[in-house]
Amino acid sequence: MKRQKGFTLIELLIVVAIIGIIAAIAIPNLLNAINRGRQKRTMADIRSIATAVESYQVDFNFYPKGIAALVGLDPLITPTYIKRIPDKDGWNQNMGFTSDGNGTTYTVWSVAKGDGVLGGTPVGNGGAKTDFADDIVFSEGRYYQWPEGMQVN
Repeated sequence: MKRQKGFTLIELLIVVAIIGIIAAIAIPNLLNAINRGRQKRTMADIRSIATAVESYQVDFNFYPKGIAALVGLDPLITPTYIKRIPDKDGWNQNMGFTSDGNGTTYTVWSVAKGDGVLGGTPVGNGGAKTDFADDIVFSEGRYYQWPEGMQVN
């Protein structure tokens, strides 16, 4: 009688269990890496907008005055200072821009993975954050709230 060749049921179950263990370890790390990439893209976009606004300030000796959204900023800095303003962040959320009526301050922010609402006052309430849902806030040449360290969400 010929002997059948193939895998036994126990061998197949062991292989499936090993693949499941590897997937359970790899998937959270992959999701964290995707969110970290979205954070870095958002921070780079914010920095690009801020660089364009700073260039505008060098030419006119004031920041764009009384702007309350990126839409209002668009005709002032494109295409001279930036080719196109990135209006969405890495999570496809709207980014924001505000400036005062005197042209002395400006703030660019993203709500990141959060609820779509900028939380709290950016100046003095910021610092390093460890949650993907925390806002990213850039004002007057520096980050007031930014992601740092191991992200928990």
